[in-house]
Amino acid sequence: MGRMESGDRMVLEAVAEFETSHIPAFSSSLCSTSSNLGQISIRSLAISTTSASKTLIYAGSQCGAILSFVFDPSQHHTRTDTDQDPGQRLSSTKTSSSRCVRVGNSPVESVIVVAEIDRVLFLSDGFLHLVDRYLSSPVQKLVFLKGVSSVAQKLSFTDTMVSQTDSVSEDGSKKAWERVGRISSRYNGFSVFTNYPQFAAIAGRKLVLCEMRSAGRVNDAPGAIGRVHDYGGFTVTVFREFQNFDAVTTMAWIDHSVIIGTASGYSLFSCITGQFSSIFSLPESSGPPLLKVMHRRKEVLLLVDNVGIASNSLGQPVGGSMIFRHVPEAVGQISMYVVVFGDGKLDVYHRRTGVLVQSIFCGERTGCSVIAEDDGGNEEFLACAVSDKVILFHQLSVEEQIKDLLRKKNIKEAISLVEELQAEGGVTKEMLSFVHAQVGFLLLFGLRFEGAVDHFLQSETMQPSEIFPFIMRDPNRWSSLVPRNRYWGLHPPPIPLEDVVDNGLMAIHRGIFLRKAGVDTGADEGFLSNPPSRAELLESAILNIIRYLKVSRDKDLMPPVKEGIDTLLLYLFRALDLTEDMEKLASSPNNCAVEELESLLQDSGHLRTLAFLYASKGMYTKSLDVWRALALNLPNGSRKDALLRWDVQYPSANSTQKDAATQASHILEESSDKSIVLKHLEWIIEVDEELAVSVLTSEKRAEQLPPEEVLATISSKKVEVMQRYLQWLIEDQGLEDSQFHTLYALSLAKPVVETIGTDVAKHDPSAAMLRADNVSDTITSMDIGFLVREKLQFFLDSSDLYDAEVVLDLIEGSELWLEKAILHRKLGHEALVLQILALKLEDGEAAERYCAEIGRPDAYMQLLDMYLDPQDGKEPMFNAAVRLLHNHGESLDPLQVLEKLSPNMPLQLASETLLRMLRARVHHYHQGQIVYNLSRAINLDTRLARFEERTRHVQINDESLCDSCHTRLGTKLFAMYPDDSVVCYKCFRRQPEHICPVNGRDFQRDFVFKPGWLVKKL
Repeated sequence: MGRMESGDRMVLEAVAEFETSHIPAFSSSLCSTSSNLGQISIRSLAISTTSASKTLIYAGSQCGAILSFVFDPSQHHTRTDTDQDPGQRLSSTKTSSSRCVRVGNSPVESVIVVAEIDRVLFLSDGFLHLVDRYLSSPVQKLVFLKGVSSVAQKLSFTDTMVSQTDSVSEDGSKKAWERVGRISSRYNGFSVFTNYPQFAAIAGRKLVLCEMRSAGRVNDAPGAIGRVHDYGGFTVTVFREFQNFDAVTTMAWIDHSVIIGTASGYSLFSCITGQFSSIFSLPESSGPPLLKVMHRRKEVLLLVDNVGIASNSLGQPVGGSMIFRHVPEAVGQISMYVVVFGDGKLDVYHRRTGVLVQSIFCGERTGCSVIAEDDGGNEEFLACAVSDKVILFHQLSVEEQIKDLLRKKNIKEAISLVEELQAEGGVTKEMLSFVHAQVGFLLLFGLRFEGAVDHFLQSETMQPSEIFPFIMRDPNRWSSLVPRNRYWGLHPPPIPLEDVVDNGLMAIHRGIFLRKAGVDTGADEGFLSNPPSRAELLESAILNIIRYLKVSRDKDLMPPVKEGIDTLLLYLFRALDLTEDMEKLASSPNNCAVEELESLLQDSGHLRTLAFLYASKGMYTKSLDVWRALALNLPNGSRKDALLRWDVQYPSANSTQKDAATQASHILEESSDKSIVLKHLEWIIEVDEELAVSVLTSEKRAEQLPPEEVLATISSKKVEVMQRYLQWLIEDQGLEDSQFHTLYALSLAKPVVETIGTDVAKHDPSAAMLRADNVSDTITSMDIGFLVREKLQFFLDSSDLYDAEVVLDLIEGSELWLEKAILHRKLGHEALVLQILALKLEDGEAAERYCAEIGRPDAYMQLLDMYLDPQDGKEPMFNAAVRLLHNHGESLDPLQVLEKLSPNMPLQLASETLLRMLRARVHHYHQGQIVYNLSRAINLDTRLARFEERTRHVQINDESLCDSCHTRLGTKLFAMYPDDSVVCYKCFRRQPEHICPVNGRDFQRDFVFKPGWLVKKL
């Protein structure tokens, strides 16, 4: 029985064996003349699968007999995961239906199963023989072929001929095959390309090509001129013979080429052209030639000692060469593997990579060894014969091979195997995903968490819910979502990560102890040499599970699964105190179950995360309560109580409190619930007035807050908040309520009066209107007061909706003269405004602008009178009076000005101004005379032009036509327009007389100008 070497991969499994010496019927009937009945050596071997799914093994013996052995898979002991010893599995396999046929005393050199005609063809004593598949009928000898040394059945690679010839077109082979294709494919009129079984035999020095057909089908091939030999139920036809075939020891017939092996090398013979071509020669020191047709890969493996060279049916190399560790005695193929026997071992090599994947020891027996497989069947079985023993191997299924590799912890090889099979169509993409998931769980329980997650991510079929039991113990909210799938049972059921780590550490410590005792446990050498700590393993496990859940968030999953992913992800963040990640997840759109995390986050003190989580779920009241508790800066123990208490003293604001207020303001800025906003406005104002203003003036909410309730909530001490809110209502929202305009004016005036009003006399009057470029870098309280005063002045001047009298009462006792002037102007007190501007503020320009605003000359006279008689014991302001006369004297009555002038005014101050006034009067008089005379001239010119127009003569003859209706005018009445259009009276009556019926011109709007005599003269 074959024994696997340790560490090998399981590809082939021995399922049955028999020894000819242990079969009494065989030894007594077949070898009665043999001196050694216990050794009946096997020389040839063949396998065939029947329609009943039974496998027939044919063995040609050294003593000239054909043995058949029937293997029934239904009686074969099924391999289970608990089986450990291949010998135990084999012992339960029973042989059945063993038969034998004696053909002579010469060895049976070759056995070929011809399934198409239900016959077995074999070579013995230089003749070919035929017998039925069950060895029940007499053997028939093909006597027309004598001295046969080699035989081969035709195999077809036709489906790949085009691609193979295309690949070698550079050296002319493609053209050669195209040329061959134009030659008739019939040998002497007999088609070589048929569906009937054909074989080639070396008979003496001839190559004979034959075809076998069932009885009654001979006439199916018209024109067949070959020799036809009838053997009852079938016929054998020789359709071509070729000469000069010497010392052929092995051969293969593929399509229309025969590859032969001799002691000197390998050659290719074309059945169409009849020409030889050398493939390559063998060294003198090499062993006998040996070739094997790899039907699955459609290539021929030509061996030179321990090197196998693959070629196609044209004899050209394909793929890479294979190097075996021993010189093969026999070669076979099963699936994607090449199987060779040598030195008592059956080695299994991967054909594409050339890697040795399995080695099976077949015993110490010596003698001829052969390998056979069923090329035309399902390729699941392979037989190996050594001396008198035949072993039948079954290729394990892909699952069994992968399971075997995983049990041996050959992870990389298992994945490589599946990927290769998937690339070749051997397994589905779902199977690859399944294996990745299985490997991931094995690595996870092996404490290789990073590799486990890498494989999880490569699995497209693994459900994220399969990870849930590793995070939270069952039963939990998501227990019903976890698939009850343990894959191949190679790993334990899911348990929390803490238990996985603890169990893994126990296994590591046990392995260290056993290794010291000299026992090999197969544990991870990396862990045994450098045992990790529990904290390191647990952190690695959590970080990698986090990585998997993050990727899973982007998948299209059911809502409950999404909920579990986000909730458990936040749970893991908390376990490692990854505050930033917690807050990022909680503040973004998520599917977390708040009720599962609420108490957990409160107990751990992650109130910021809890607040973000509340807000993301629309639980704004709870979120704001948490932010308020953080703003109060209370110890953890009293924070829960603080969520319900409002009688708490607010501590001085720090960065944490400002951040809490900022986050709360983001919620309040979008809230239209006045009760919530006003409830939390109080503590936000205490922490940061700027945030309070942003909450009150937010444009994000759908419905603005009622101003009356907001103003009632704002403390009277928070003047700046009130001012900025009122300013926003008035300037940005366009509020026109007189009550709020007045309140805003009072809120601005009160601090100005308190800060500046009483001290303004100490400052230069010109400083009343501050400019931004005069503000120093260090802003004092006085400077702030002036800034507020500038804002007050602007508002008083721009708004007409406040109650000016109320504001005036507030500032009446102050020195805010400019503000008083603005208020008196609003009330229409012109004299008081001029008095303040001219006498209090001594701003002549402003006073003159106000007079221009009034628009009456008496306003300037009134201002002049104030300059000349300021009263209250002040000296006359002659310079200001002269400047007024200089700027606006032309519009004043000189007599009134002279009457107003004081006798005490120095003459030299007013003389020049008075002279200019008088000159202006004379100039205005002369200018008026000129305008008057020009107007008279233009009037006269216009009257003369009208007269000329009316006295103009128009001549009408018999050919004259109406410009509108084009009728002859003759003696009819007609009319002529200023643009010289002439129309008949009928057309004239259709339109008003000032509209021309020809072009529709309205002469009352679109005038016609004709220059008069005055214009021409000028």
